[in-house]
Amino acid sequence: MPVHRPGTIRLPLWRPALVAALAAALSLLLALPSLAASVPARGSAYMGIGVLAHEGRSDDTGVTPAVTQTEGVDVASYQGDVDWSTLWSSGVQWAYTKATEGTYYTNPYFAQQYTGSYDVGMIRGAYHFATPDTTTGATQASYFVAHGGGWSADGMTLPGVLDIEYNPYGASCYGLTTSGMVSWISGFLTQYKALTGRDAVIYTSTSWWTTCTGNYSGFGASNPLWVARYASTVGTLPAGWSVQTMWQYTSTGPTVGDHDRFNGAIDRVQALANG
Repeated sequence: MPVHRPGTIRLPLWRPALVAALAAALSLLLALPSLAASVPARGSAYMGIGVLAHEGRSDDTGVTPAVTQTEGVDVASYQGDVDWSTLWSSGVQWAYTKATEGTYYTNPYFAQQYTGSYDVGMIRGAYHFATPDTTTGATQASYFVAHGGGWSADGMTLPGVLDIEYNPYGASCYGLTTSGMVSWISGFLTQYKALTGRDAVIYTSTSWWTTCTGNYSGFGASNPLWVARYASTVGTLPAGWSVQTMWQYTSTGPTVGDHDRFNGAIDRVQALANG
């Protein structure tokens, strides 16, 4: 008969492996809250949220633009009440405010941001953060127009913007094929024009556009391009556009983070507003 001495316990050979597996599982469970915390809450996305995360900044050498650039800014709810007077005094002459996201979110600061920029003299417009994995493009365009994204021929209102970029809530291309994404975008643009009479501006980055639309070139003839690239040059543009209308060049600007340049003098901004 075996003799068991005090203080010594012999475990079966499979038990150490089981203990190790349980420890690994526990570590994964403990990590889950931090993984979840890295995904923002629905509605909190803003123009360029994924550009810095996916593309970073470039340190290439800048060149002097061929035409005058007019400074602008884009804002969303996370910036709260914006000090528009300070921005105006610093030379910012146009602005875009996030109005909507998907069909489930409206910016609670929209009135202060959209009207405030107008009140100091800026030409302003609204943008929609697209979520192609939730509802159709046409449905989201209707929601956008119904919640601040419309257009009026007052000389101070820019056409609406479709912010179509990296998905902050999941797969970069929202689970769509390249042809599916092109169809979704086309649905939004067609409905927006039907409701407002204007062609919406497309905000995107060249990298995302190439990956998620297959570098589709069919919108360049009618829809102005707002390209996102945090660098000293705009770099290569998406297919279909030979020049950008606007360029989001930094997420670390003064007063409000995202700053932009309109590719032309203020009279060209006015021309876009007038249609």
